[in-house]
Amino acid sequence: MRTHLLLALWLTTLVPSLAQDEGLQTANAVTTSTLDVLISRAMPVDAVSPNIAPVEPAAPKHSEPAIARLQVRLDQAGASPGVIDGFDGENVRKAVAAFEALKGLPADGVVDPEVIRMLETEAPVLVSHVITSSDLEGVVGPLPEDYAELAQFEHLGFASAAEALAEQFHMDIDFLKTLNPDSGFEEGEEVVVAAVGDPMEGRVTRIEADKRLGQLRAYDATNRLIVAYPATVGSEDNPSPAGIHTVTAVAPEPTYTYNPEVNFQQGDNTKVLELAGGPNNPVGTTWIDLSEPTYGIHGTPEPSRIDKADSHGCVRLTNWDVEELAGMVEQGVTVEFIQ
Repeated sequence: MRTHLLLALWLTTLVPSLAQDEGLQTANAVTTSTLDVLISRAMPVDAVSPNIAPVEPAAPKHSEPAIARLQVRLDQAGASPGVIDGFDGENVRKAVAAFEALKGLPADGVVDPEVIRMLETEAPVLVSHVITSSDLEGVVGPLPEDYAELAQFEHLGFASAAEALAEQFHMDIDFLKTLNPDSGFEEGEEVVVAAVGDPMEGRVTRIEADKRLGQLRAYDATNRLIVAYPATVGSEDNPSPAGIHTVTAVAPEPTYTYNPEVNFQQGDNTKVLELAGGPNNPVGTTWIDLSEPTYGIHGTPEPSRIDKADSHGCVRLTNWDVEELAGMVEQGVTVEFIQ
């Protein structure tokens, strides 16, 4: 049944004008796309030794099959592009540069024939997935934005089944829905999702949190780059700490203490509030505590906004990236903030 579903999806095409006007994306378009069409597209970011200011391309009107394919391949290779959504941008460019650095190539962020040769494998780009009860365990339904209302919940889980599946497969919710336009995302349904890579393994001994590039880079004891993630590093109003600090602890499913006198004020909330753990907790599913009080590396309830929205001084990653990083760090790992 799974094979038949994929064949049906791959053989299905949309009216070209409709796809162009509404930005529709199909499994067939991603599966049959080629990275060669990106060769002439400059990606001027050096994510390892940044000498060039990042250049954000003009926002496309719709997602692109080749970019979606590139994002999946980068994810599989351990160079996180953030959310897989089919849109070009700085996070994609930084991931290309990180992949080049991982492979010992000049990290210029340009998709060239050598990058494509090393990226492309026989692994699928999209796969079929049957939704199980375990996929939906963390779904709690719609959540309010107000912290006082959030504090009444025992678990800040996923707001919908689509959100749970999108996060599991490192995808933007709209992209997941576009690939599965008729799905209700219910248990037993078969859906098409990104074929994401397995979590990277290794032992991180030092980390760089680069505010200018919006990237976190982690190295091993031989100074070899292990992983690189798009990151939100502080803001103008709430800057990240300067200098070098150390990891003091790792906390999965952390609770969040809201204290307007210490950090910031959200809405009309002036009292201290305790928010339960979960993927929609303000600091996501994992907190990596730093020696600088109140600062850490953590996840987010809004992965699509990584390096697009300010943080309150900390380093914010997608939940899946910070979970991967947490598995490779221990107490004493140094974290250098690069301004």
